Amino acid sequence: MAILVQGAGGVSAESRVLKNTYTLLSATLLFTAAVTWMTQGIRLSGGAYLACVLGSFALLFVTMRMRNSGFGLLALFAFAGLEGVALGPIIGMYAHAPNGSSTVATATGLTGAAFIGLSTYVRISRRDFSAWGGMLFAGLLVVVVAGLINLFVGSSAASLALAAVSAILFSGYIIYDTSRIVSGGETNYVMATLSLYLDIINLFLALLRLLGGGRR
Repeated sequence: MAILVQGAGGVSAESRVLKNTYTLLSATLLFTAAVTWMTQGIRLSGGAYLACVLGSFALLFVTMRMRNSGFGLLALFAFAGLEGVALGPIIGMYAHAPNGSSTVATATGLTGAAFIGLSTYVRISRRDFSAWGGMLFAGLLVVVVAGLINLFVGSSAASLALAAVSAILFSGYIIYDTSRIVSGGETNYVMATLSLYLDIINLFLALLRLLGGGRR
């Protein structure tokens, strides 16, 4: 399999990584969107959803381990497809709610606008945001733990608050991950795409919950 890691450093190499990352990111997001559209009418049981979660973690592991080969690329698309299977019923639920279609469309538009705006800012300013890593990871841990607790509490207010914090958190991650690519801190197309893909999907879900009134 062809090696996907890039060669000599410098501005031209970083630009090449960014260009290839955006191309691959667009392809994976479109693939997820297509699978999501096809699976909107499916109702996943608890066991099926758990299988999707476990499968996603397994594919994430394979993608990271095989990131320097074509197998990592295949694992990335498999992960994107499985995410589409999990997202389908969620989007279907929102779409069938009052004003649901506009909610999904608005969340999609805001996510796209946020990504374009934030990534453009990083590319133009060329500021180094590497110091944000620790802070963002700490915030992620807090959100995950609070989200798990709220699964049992079932508070709509807490769900809205977590959605708002998550939207801010993953906007920060878009800045951080884009900065790593621009500064040469991430030189692997697959890993760069995976990072931004996760940022975008999680930002979209956070905005969807916010616009949907905290629906979990």
